[in-house]
Amino acid sequence: MNPSRKSVGSLVVLACILAGLSWLAPSRAQAQSQPWSLTNAQRQAFLRYYAPVIFKRANADDGRHGYDWLTNFDFDQDGDFSNNKLHWKQIPQYVDASRTGPSAFDRWRVRPTLYTSLMEYMDGGKNLTLVYHLYHALDKNAAGDYQLHDWERVEMQVRNVVGNPGSGESVAFAVVTQHKRNVVRQQGSADLNFMQTPTGSHLLIWQAEWSDKLLAAHGQELRFVTEPYSFFAGRMASGGKAEADVNNDDGRKKLHYVFVPEDSAAAVAAFNAQPVRYANADAQASRYDNGTSANWPAVKRVTYELQDIADIVPTHWEYGGYATHWLPEGPESFFLESPVVNEAGQAEVATGMQRFFSKTRDVENEDDREGYPSKKWFFGTFELNSSASDTGGGGSNAFHDNAWASTAVDSRGRTRASASGYSTSANAWWWQHDYFVHSGAVDSSDGVEQGYWLTGGWYLGSNGGFDGRWVQLFDDRPGVESGVR
Repeated sequence: MNPSRKSVGSLVVLACILAGLSWLAPSRAQAQSQPWSLTNAQRQAFLRYYAPVIFKRANADDGRHGYDWLTNFDFDQDGDFSNNKLHWKQIPQYVDASRTGPSAFDRWRVRPTLYTSLMEYMDGGKNLTLVYHLYHALDKNAAGDYQLHDWERVEMQVRNVVGNPGSGESVAFAVVTQHKRNVVRQQGSADLNFMQTPTGSHLLIWQAEWSDKLLAAHGQELRFVTEPYSFFAGRMASGGKAEADVNNDDGRKKLHYVFVPEDSAAAVAAFNAQPVRYANADAQASRYDNGTSANWPAVKRVTYELQDIADIVPTHWEYGGYATHWLPEGPESFFLESPVVNEAGQAEVATGMQRFFSKTRDVENEDDREGYPSKKWFFGTFELNSSASDTGGGGSNAFHDNAWASTAVDSRGRTRASASGYSTSANAWWWQHDYFVHSGAVDSSDGVEQGYWLTGGWYLGSNGGFDGRWVQLFDDRPGVESGVR
């Protein structure tokens, strides 16, 4: 039996009464006064417009060229995530084979990818949370162990949206994953730098290499770039040293790759970025080590595509073939009010109480970390940190645990259960649309964060909402080489 929701109050009823048609370009007064919705095309446009530029340090010596590429979950085209790490170790062979033509690797599609979601909600105006998950098929932690799937992500909160991107909205704050820490920088911070182009406003991010470089940035952690884009444009023009200053660290960090969103024509042109295809893989692979400096002519400039976190969510579902990719331990229960839908709007996961499995299945039995349905950032229940730690750690579970138990109130006096209206969800299951919106302020109190739970029917189009964690927006392009539409 599905759980019942108690009344969520007259505000939701009033919102439904006020709801009407979606406006393509509403006025700012409209955006503040009544619910309205973006179109799916506009949602795609926002994700493209704010897609970050990733400067990355490589660890490609000793024949490990290609290891530090971003990729997608099905790069080997076998429909099985459990062998991704095993197969990614063959990327140098893929690169080497590409020099001579067809081989057993020419069916692979590396396709550097960021997996995204967009959440849209009304709160004194139209606001968005944008999530970009940088996917790597192999990671190496500080203990020297190999791990399957890397889970670093960039998040931005965009406020005062009035229509298409670039129409006066602003980025209130951004968050990056640094191992278990969630490091935040607010609007106006010197650490929050964007590449401004006619086709996008791209946050500048630096990423460490895959290796286990102890007592320093390592394991593909993310940092904010603390220098403006003009610094990099000048270095590129002069052919100077490729490096970036980053938050909470002394001295500039080396970089050997730039990953550029393929849909931002101006950014692609500025970096002269190219996709990774089998035919050009040799030219797009760095041979530089994390300890070796490169000048800009040697930096590989690679395009990436956007796909949906919702593409991967159905693989976690108990009836979605999860056992190919994920282990049966530790399932998460969700009550789904709306189905998980594909790009055509067709349901891939049904409504009702559903179980999802998220511990990684690794054919080499070296890793059992947790996937999307268990990630704190999936629910917004992470704790914000102001500083990074080179040695990792610092990621408390206290706020997430309090959210699960509904034992702590948000800044507006609500718990998770009271905000959703499902009083029986506490310590039992997640409502599909549970989401905590951070204010951007860091709260040092244990188990407490500044912000609020989205309430009741916030996700409905009639209330001006959209929960992109469960909706696929971008064409999957199955089997297609990167950069080919």
